[in-house]
Amino acid sequence: MTIHKFCVSPTWLFDNLNDSRIVIVDCRFSLADPQLGKNQYQINHIPGAYYLDLNLDLSSPVGEHGGRHPLPDINNLADKLANIGINFQETLVVAYDDSRLAFASRLWWLLRYLGHEKVAVLDGGFAGWQKAGYPISDIIPAAKIGTFTPQLKDEQVVDYTYVKNFKDSPDVILVDSRESDRYRGEREPIDKIAGHIPGAVNYPWQEVTDASGFLLPSSEQRQRWEQLQPTKEIIVYCGSGVTACVNLLSLELAGISTGKLYAGSWSDWISY
Repeated sequence: MTIHKFCVSPTWLFDNLNDSRIVIVDCRFSLADPQLGKNQYQINHIPGAYYLDLNLDLSSPVGEHGGRHPLPDINNLADKLANIGINFQETLVVAYDDSRLAFASRLWWLLRYLGHEKVAVLDGGFAGWQKAGYPISDIIPAAKIGTFTPQLKDEQVVDYTYVKNFKDSPDVILVDSRESDRYRGEREPIDKIAGHIPGAVNYPWQEVTDASGFLLPSSEQRQRWEQLQPTKEIIVYCGSGVTACVNLLSLELAGISTGKLYAGSWSDWISY
């Protein structure tokens, strides 16, 4: 089963659609309409795909701190992964959405955080799949039994205290993944306070893909980050720890493995 380390093409997935060693996960979601993604999934999806919801499956309930999408309870998530047939470190998980990898990357990052390396995003997402003329289905697949025992990689995530203590260190680079006008504080459609964490540099997450949701070539991903020193610790955040994962994917595509997620991100930072 030969794939690019972090992404697969629609053609590759179509050719391997019936491989029992692969589980496909639909991650479509809308922040403006939290039911939309699941409704879209129930109407049509890639044949055999399961659905995981950003709010209900890939996040915990919101609290005073922790941001708008706190990391999910690890045991709950592990159970959900096992129930869609994912076997730890054996099954290849292919995640897709229709939002330029915003939500698929969250699952991609979470699986790697749980120690499961065999995960890729679908390049071009659901729209790319449909544009290629590949089949869609409204059949909801039955639950399966897998075995998923996480081996957490705690070093891949940081919290408010860590960012506060180390953001000004010469060995740390803080990356804000939001659109530039939100970074500059000129517009804030979601959070109560506008602006960014002092010292952060801005790399908008939408720059990782083209307008159709296809990843830019690895050479362009490397070029994108060339001004950063890959030897330094790179802490990436966004509004709530979701779209930052697109930048973490970009860093990996560029060959930089020093990226960490500030899971609570800006919505957590301004809660203190």
